[in-house]
Amino acid sequence: MARNGMVATSHPLAAQTGARILQKGGNAADAAVAVAAELSFVEPHMTSLGGDIVALTHFDGEYKALNGTGYAPGAADVETYREHTDETNEDGEPVVPSEGPLAVTVPGAIDGLYRLADRYGTLEFGELLEPAIDHARKGVPITEYIASQWEVAAPRVAEFDSFRETFLEDGESPSPESIFTNRAFADSLERIAREGIETVYGGELGQKIVNRVQDHGGFLELADLEEFESDWNDPISAEYQGYEVLEHPPNTIGVVALEALNIVENFDLATEPTDPERLHKLIEAIKIAFADAEEHLGDPKDEKIPLESKLDEAYASERAQDIGWEVGDHEPKAGEASNTVYLTVVDGDGNAVSMLGSGYKPFGSGLVVGGFTLQNHATSFSLEPDDPNAIEPRKRPYHTLIPAMLAEDGEFRASFGVMGGSTMPQGQLQVLVNMLDSGLNPQAAIDVPRFRFDEGHEVALETTRLPEETVEELHERGHEIILESEYFEPDAHHFGGAQFIYRDSDGTLIGGSEPRRDGQVVGF
Repeated sequence: MARNGMVATSHPLAAQTGARILQKGGNAADAAVAVAAELSFVEPHMTSLGGDIVALTHFDGEYKALNGTGYAPGAADVETYREHTDETNEDGEPVVPSEGPLAVTVPGAIDGLYRLADRYGTLEFGELLEPAIDHARKGVPITEYIASQWEVAAPRVAEFDSFRETFLEDGESPSPESIFTNRAFADSLERIAREGIETVYGGELGQKIVNRVQDHGGFLELADLEEFESDWNDPISAEYQGYEVLEHPPNTIGVVALEALNIVENFDLATEPTDPERLHKLIEAIKIAFADAEEHLGDPKDEKIPLESKLDEAYASERAQDIGWEVGDHEPKAGEASNTVYLTVVDGDGNAVSMLGSGYKPFGSGLVVGGFTLQNHATSFSLEPDDPNAIEPRKRPYHTLIPAMLAEDGEFRASFGVMGGSTMPQGQLQVLVNMLDSGLNPQAAIDVPRFRFDEGHEVALETTRLPEETVEELHERGHEIILESEYFEPDAHHFGGAQFIYRDSDGTLIGGSEPRRDGQVVGF
């Protein structure tokens, strides 16, 4: 708890960087930019300057949604990609590969961070990059958690020379406690600080990105970078237990979390978080919300997405009737628990930033330029022409990134998120219910054992901390239980990473950070 400012994120050094920015006079936007740049160095498998960011912001009573997600190259279309991909799905249909040049979309992160600082920040953009530059030159120790993830992630993209040169030492991933430096990353940040973001979006660094992609057979052009700019939009929202829950609009899946909350509010949930009836209803509600999302979600510039009807309380009441004692007929596929980072900052004036950054799958496409990987978000596109998420020129893909906030009678109350691909709306649902239905503080709400729905009736549970009778009853209800021990092997799956800052009516900040990874809250 603190009064003057607070930062919560997945790496202690990044959290402390944000706190120092606040202490030197920066506001929530300044600190968020500095933290995001730092995370791109200390957690390069999770996020990248060559990836995307999305954010919700609260400044001077106004809530906005920043979309810094990149689009497909102008030369990208279904026919072209079907001709050039060798990857297929289980049905033998062509798909966008998750490694290499076809997976690369325009990096939106740097532009998004600049737009945030330019609109709300008080310090110079280049000054906000200095902590990450310093750490990248001098090096930081690799934690045990990051070392284990790095080791699992690296083989997927180790075929690329630029990856091996930047992120492996003699062909090996860094060991715990070893010092990792990235001087090329520091050089790139210094260039951006000196020349402005134009060096990426049309300048020398941008040309290097284009050359790397084209040298490997991709379609990115310099014009794709030159013409990119992040968008500012209004959040979408729903009421839950007297609070307004604000989420990022499509092309992300904030609507999934909101629809699930609307459905759940039709039930009188048990206050005990491990109650089997309560867990059953939460699992079924999020499955229904994902099933609805499968039909429509894509880039709103290209698709008519029925947000109003999906967030209608009467519709949620109808969908709630589909939840019985056993699992229902809905068997959607939520998708992978992909890697991202989440950060939140609230300053002493109640200004706040809720942000997610991502290169999508660990180490993105595997192509590296200037010390950072290029994202592989194009792999989220469909190569089926009639799919709402089919790849098209300059189209943004379906994203799972959903930063969130809470308001009470218009007053800012909280900034929070749960990283981890399709885990995000599932984690948000659970953490909010833990707080607002069970009365837990942010840290206790994060600590509660979680579930993660995968596909069909499969659901992973943190079984080591759940009562046996709870697991048994969920199995009896038709849930196909994946034990915690099985879920973690062999691909380093996880139950998400939550960060939460609540601001009460007298301005006291109450933070919680994910115990399942290297999280930390810093307040002063």
